[in-house]
Amino acid sequence: MRSKGFTLVEILVVVVIMAVVISLAVLSIGVTGRDSQLDEESRRIEGLISLLHDRALLEGRDFGLRIEPTAYEFVVYEPRRDRWMPMDQEHEFRRRDLPKGLRFQLQLDSQTVVLKAVDRTLSSDAAPPAPQLAIAASGEGTPFRLTLLRDATQAEASVDGDALGKLSLENSNKVAKRS
Repeated sequence: MRSKGFTLVEILVVVVIMAVVISLAVLSIGVTGRDSQLDEESRRIEGLISLLHDRALLEGRDFGLRIEPTAYEFVVYEPRRDRWMPMDQEHEFRRRDLPKGLRFQLQLDSQTVVLKAVDRTLSSDAAPPAPQLAIAASGEGTPFRLTLLRDATQAEASVDGDALGKLSLENSNKVAKRS
């Protein structure tokens, strides 16, 4: 005669399934309080700006960063044409759209800048707008604070730059300094 109840194997299977479900839930809601997508995008921007500072010094050219509410692109100054041109030929400096739900906030000299989308329907003869952030051939740059915001959760991460090109990154839960 068999007694009523569960076998040890059945109980262990249920415990393993519960552990897997709980671990997936913990990973998806981000118990650490960090927004990994926000942090990844801010690290990418900080790295690209740092790379462009080095490149400005090596090549002796002026570069810039044009920022829109939900996109950004790197530009180079062409003195012969007297205008800022997109760096479309270089994959790492191409125009990038932010992931859904993220947007930029830019501060120059502690003043918030109103960011507007660039009208892409302009003719090729019309000069595109100048970048908000410039990186001179000397390595000096526009002091700034570029904040990425997630609308749904109010999480934010920031990249700060000074006039000498030193950058600092403030992730959604910590600060990391770089020179």
